Amino acid sequence: MAILEIRNLTKSFGGIKAVDDVSVDVHENTLLGIIGPNGSGKTTFVNMITGFIRPDKGSVRFKGKELIGLTPYKITNMGIGRAFQMVKPFFHLPAFKNIIVPLSSDRVKATKGGGFGDKDAIALDILEEVGFERGSSVPYKTASVLPHGYLKRLELARLIALKAEVLILDELFSGLSIAEVTSIVPIIEKLLVEGKTIIMIEHRLKELFRIADNVIVFNFGKKIKEGKPKEILEDEEVKKAYLGVEV
Repeated sequence: MAILEIRNLTKSFGGIKAVDDVSVDVHENTLLGIIGPNGSGKTTFVNMITGFIRPDKGSVRFKGKELIGLTPYKITNMGIGRAFQMVKPFFHLPAFKNIIVPLSSDRVKATKGGGFGDKDAIALDILEEVGFERGSSVPYKTASVLPHGYLKRLELARLIALKAEVLILDELFSGLSIAEVTSIVPIIEKLLVEGKTIIMIEHRLKELFRIADNVIVFNFGKKIKEGKPKEILEDEEVKKAYLGVEV
């Protein structure tokens, strides 16, 4: 069943089509990978899904409801959460206080049991779930002093706290070591087991292809291929788009 139905999304900037008539169904409880060279339209595509950019034409329906024209806030409240390539925490707040912000959101308050419980304890539980050491001082440190790997985990934790049904992760693995990526993959797999739907823009193809159910490939704003990871790996047009980059 498609939880997101995206049809004919198109966006031009100065006469250049950043996204050119792209359609895709995102099925519930699956992980969709989005890959492509830099500047191929991937981030513009998810910016339109999440309300940060209005398309020139096209439709995005979430559980049958049209999203085009809604603000990012309203789309988030409906259950679509976004983690950005460039991390955007509240840098002046401790890590656990960053989690209390989404725990206090209208979306969480509207969910069963969302307005109850010790938010500090819940925030610490969520941070522990994504790899923060519960008994250490790390959850209490301000976000501004956290290493990059922890900031990436914090982005993921905020989406968990928000109770997002669809998580859009823009280069979550960017800047992480192989060991850090290896430790985050089981967290993503657990979210899928729990019934979440995930969209990942990613350049770390080996890691992405291990967990993706389906992959779409962008090049020059167009969707040039859609399929299972194995099909994508073997496609000559995809290889050409990546100019022989090993995957």
